Amino acid sequence: MTDHIENFTKESIQLLKSLISTPSFSKEEDKTAAIIRNFLDKNQIAYHIKANNTWCYNKFFDPKKPTILLNSHHDTVKPNPGYTRDPFIPSIEGDKLFGLGSNDAGGCLVSLLATFRYFYDKKELTYNLCYAATAEEEISGRDGIESILTELGTLDFAIVGEPTLMHLAIAERGLMVIDCEATGKAGHAARNEGENAIYKAIEDINWFRSYRFPKESEVFGPISMNITIINAGSQHNVVPASCKFTVDIRVTDAYRNEEVLAIIQEHISSQAIARSTRLKPSSIAINHPIVQAGLAMGRETYGSPTTSDQALLDIPSLKLGPGDSARSHMADEYIYIYEIEEGIKLYIKLLNSIL
Repeated sequence: MTDHIENFTKESIQLLKSLISTPSFSKEEDKTAAIIRNFLDKNQIAYHIKANNTWCYNKFFDPKKPTILLNSHHDTVKPNPGYTRDPFIPSIEGDKLFGLGSNDAGGCLVSLLATFRYFYDKKELTYNLCYAATAEEEISGRDGIESILTELGTLDFAIVGEPTLMHLAIAERGLMVIDCEATGKAGHAARNEGENAIYKAIEDINWFRSYRFPKESEVFGPISMNITIINAGSQHNVVPASCKFTVDIRVTDAYRNEEVLAIIQEHISSQAIARSTRLKPSSIAINHPIVQAGLAMGRETYGSPTTSDQALLDIPSLKLGPGDSARSHMADEYIYIYEIEEGIKLYIKLLNSIL
C-alpha cells in the first residue's frame, strides 16, 4: 500500500499542477474537464460526460450493491486583487503548493481521484464507488452536479471533497434568501393620510429578529435570520405604499427550506417569496458507519458554516478533504504537499473500514 500511496501522491500533485495552470472559472471549465478526462484515459478508466462534468464507476460495478458518491469540483473563483504571484503558475516552495484552486478544491479533487483509483479494480467490494468531478460549484450553478444527479443512479451516501483539514463536517447549513414586501397605502405625510408600509414592515422585521423555531439542530443550534436589505419611500412628504426588504436565512438540518418558508408565511403580513429553495441543509447521522469509522481514526466532527455541493444532494453526505477552508478564496492560495498525501491515506483508510 505504501508504494501505491507514494505513486498516487506524485501523480496527484502533477495532475493538480496541470489543473492550477489552466483557468477554470465557473462556467468556463471545459479545459480542466479535458485534463481530467485525459488522465482517466491514461489510466484506462471509462467515464461519462455531460457539459463540464465527468463521472465514472469502479470496474466491477454491481447494480445490486449500494453506491458511494465521491465528489469534488474543478471550477474556481476568480483570483482576488491581493495576489502577489501569478495564480496560474503552480509553484512549490518548501512544503506548499501555491496556485488558484490548489486548496479549494483541487487537493480534494485529486486526492479523491487517487482514492477511487486505489479501489477501482478491486473485487467483492461492499459498495460501488462513483467518482464525479463536477463544475459550477462556486456559483451553485444548474449545470454542475445538479444536472447529472438523475444520471448517476441510486446513491447511498456521499463524501464531498472540500477542505476540512480531514475532519468530518457532518452537517452543513442551507441558504435561503427571501424577498419580502409590506403593502400599505400612499398618502400625504402632513395630513397623516394613508397606511405606512414601513410601519407594517417593522412589525414583520421585529418578528424575524425575535422568532425562534421550535426545533433546533444538535450541531448548529437555532436557525439564523437576518434582514440585509431594505428599501422604501420616494420623497419626504409621501407616506410609502410599499416597503421591500430581504432576509438572509441560514437553515439547519432541523428543517427543510420549504418548511421554513411556510412557517414564515404563516407569521408575517408581508408577502414573502423565496428566490430559491435549492440550497438545502445537509447532514449525516453521527452513528453512520462512515462517521463512526472517522471517529475511530481520531477525526473530529463539526458543522460547516459554508455552502458546497452538499446543498444540492438529497442523500446523507459527509464533507471531508485535505486543505483548510480558511485558505479558500484567499490571495496566494496554497495547500501543503503533506496534506494531499495524508488526504489520500485517510480517505483510503476510511473507506477500507466499510468496503
